[in-house]
Amino acid sequence: MIPIKTESAWRGTADCKACGIRDMVLFADLNEQDFNLIHAPIDDLVYGAGQSLYQEGESAFGVFTLRRGLIKLVRSTPDGRQRVLRVLRPGDVVGLEALATSRYDSEATALTEVSVCRIPTDVIHRLAQNSPRLHWRLLQKWQQALKEADDWLAALNFGTARQRVANFILKMRHATDPSVVTLFSREDMGAMMDLKLETVSREISALARAGVIEPLDRIGRLYRIRDEGALEAIVTG
Repeated sequence: MIPIKTESAWRGTADCKACGIRDMVLFADLNEQDFNLIHAPIDDLVYGAGQSLYQEGESAFGVFTLRRGLIKLVRSTPDGRQRVLRVLRPGDVVGLEALATSRYDSEATALTEVSVCRIPTDVIHRLAQNSPRLHWRLLQKWQQALKEADDWLAALNFGTARQRVANFILKMRHATDPSVVTLFSREDMGAMMDLKLETVSREISALARAGVIEPLDRIGRLYRIRDEGALEAIVTG
């Protein structure tokens, strides 16, 4: 995707139309007339792994559409712990709650290098008011985000440690090749599943020894699923 520059953003149909995942993201249903309503720059940004897009409680300045990579949403608990709410993948909208509250209700941090489009909140509000297509798209994205948050909570916070890890592996399959899984730090995985780092490492190692998954790199981030049926059997108990 060609970055949308400040001086051309107000015309900016060509850049968004050329987006490789446009059908998945927020502007999928916009037409020429809708794009003419955009009078502020839409930034094409890259964040390195570990960088924050925004902090919990920060005043909102825009929403993001994720084009490449993985982002975790983190919220602080009253006792000072950090809890990973869920992982966002290409096509997801990051910071959508800001349109209602004007503040971000979690911290968004890149788990891998990510590419995002940052859309000012006033652009979204203007389009939502004038474009029924975008308004409907926003409602769809909001409902999808709520459902996925509920699904993550239900799937990854109940059951045995092995069931949680197996379910997590199934959820992290690549869209283009479901046999390949991208994981990340065991600490982050533990925070998502409410498990200790050591427990996560032990369960992943056990699945690898059993031949259910196969490591594809030396740092334990990329795996191939060798026996999907075994993972599903673990999840269902």
